[in-house]
Amino acid sequence: MGSVKNVAFYTLGCKLNFSETSTITRSFINNGFQIVPFSAKADVYIINTCTVTQTADKKCRQIIRKAIKTNPDAFIAVTGCYTQLNPNEIVNITGVDAILGNNEKFKILALLDNFRKVKKTKIITGKTKKNIPFAPSYSLSDRTRSFLKIQDGCDYYCSFCTIPLARGRSRNQSISKTRENVKIIANSGIKEIVLTGVNLGDFGKSTGESFLQLLKTIELVKGIERFRISSLEPNLISDEIIEFILQSKKFLSHFHIPLQSGSNKILKLMKRKYNRELFSQ
Repeated sequence: MGSVKNVAFYTLGCKLNFSETSTITRSFINNGFQIVPFSAKADVYIINTCTVTQTADKKCRQIIRKAIKTNPDAFIAVTGCYTQLNPNEIVNITGVDAILGNNEKFKILALLDNFRKVKKTKIITGKTKKNIPFAPSYSLSDRTRSFLKIQDGCDYYCSFCTIPLARGRSRNQSISKTRENVKIIANSGIKEIVLTGVNLGDFGKSTGESFLQLLKTIELVKGIERFRISSLEPNLISDEIIEFILQSKKFLSHFHIPLQSGSNKILKLMKRKYNRELFSQ
């Protein structure tokens, strides 16, 4: 690879993206790269994108142009949900060297081995098929807490949502492997973990396990003092999960529960898996 290269990262969107960027960052460090702030003049810029709204798409394009302006000679690689769904919108931005889909982001070092400017943007975006392997991710040393990705993808296909197209089907690691990641985080000295994913309560579908089993298992890992749970769909919050959280000494007794509408008619049109009566229980 020659002399040590400087690389800067920028993450847009959710905590899940943040955990993935952190994992990718460690792979660059392990391969001899020097991490610098995104505002610095880097040799390589990696931008992990979001595409929840048109505003998010616009912000992604702004960040890409900012990197190009900071160093026109830098290698610009863009990945994430925006690239998975709309790579053709990014390829028109002069200065972008590589566009990678969500599943390719973890192979970026293998797919882009020299990080030299190219005349034609390289597009590497595979399809989000059923058999996409789960890519474990967690953040370390970025903050006082760690974001741990335990689940990815979604099988719901709500009428308004592009997440299944951007992230693929619901999938996860086994509980035993997830527990090993929790132990790694604990051994790093971090005391708090935030569980993240696309549809957290769906954990276990791909391994024949359950979200509740996971909670009970990782609570026993020594060193972690607090666990937080990201957003949970109301139809996936069972009485057993509520009872466990109430008696737990580590899991904070707080749920973030999404409610797209208070109208059952709208919820049905959205193809949500719950109604307002279930939400109010």
